[in-house]
Amino acid sequence: MLVVSLGGSPSQRSRSGVLLERSKGWLQGQGVEVVSYQVRDFPAEDLLHARFDSPKVLDLLQQIENADGLLIATPVYKASFSGALKTVLDLLPERALAHKVVLPMATGGSIAHMLAVDYALKPVLSALKADELLQGIFAVDSQIAYGEGSAAAKLAPELEQRLNESLELFLGAMARRPRPLDPGLLNDRLLSARWSI
Repeated sequence: MLVVSLGGSPSQRSRSGVLLERSKGWLQGQGVEVVSYQVRDFPAEDLLHARFDSPKVLDLLQQIENADGLLIATPVYKASFSGALKTVLDLLPERALAHKVVLPMATGGSIAHMLAVDYALKPVLSALKADELLQGIFAVDSQIAYGEGSAAAKLAPELEQRLNESLELFLGAMARRPRPLDPGLLNDRLLSARWSI
């Protein structure tokens, strides 16, 4: 299985990034390959000028096309997800998330921003035709403590439990996802079939 992880924070150190790193480690422990992207990896000029042919954007598109699922995390700014993330999502074709399982996550300063996942991020992911959009995870900033030096970041026990449960659901949803049949294989089967009329 392949999962694409997309972080929406322009900051090098972010709590939403901590959620993605923790999720990546958990999934890799289950034998899932995870390819990670951050909005800051994309050249700003490519995003601002909507360069659909940007090599970094094309690479993201190719990875999403091959992926079974997408992890997406963002900080909440002004009651919505990050504008930088929106510019990346705007460069994806309309059906980019078709046949994909998506787990959205967000972090914010207070519980007042909790609905940003449902009312801001999920509609955009639905417009990209996400096959299965799981219940999002919202974490208050105080539930995530950055690790100092080489120490790992710490999650509040309740958040860690919710994250692990969501990742189990995510993994299960990907496992039961129907696999598209290779057109070449279908063609070979049709040509080699014994027909009787």
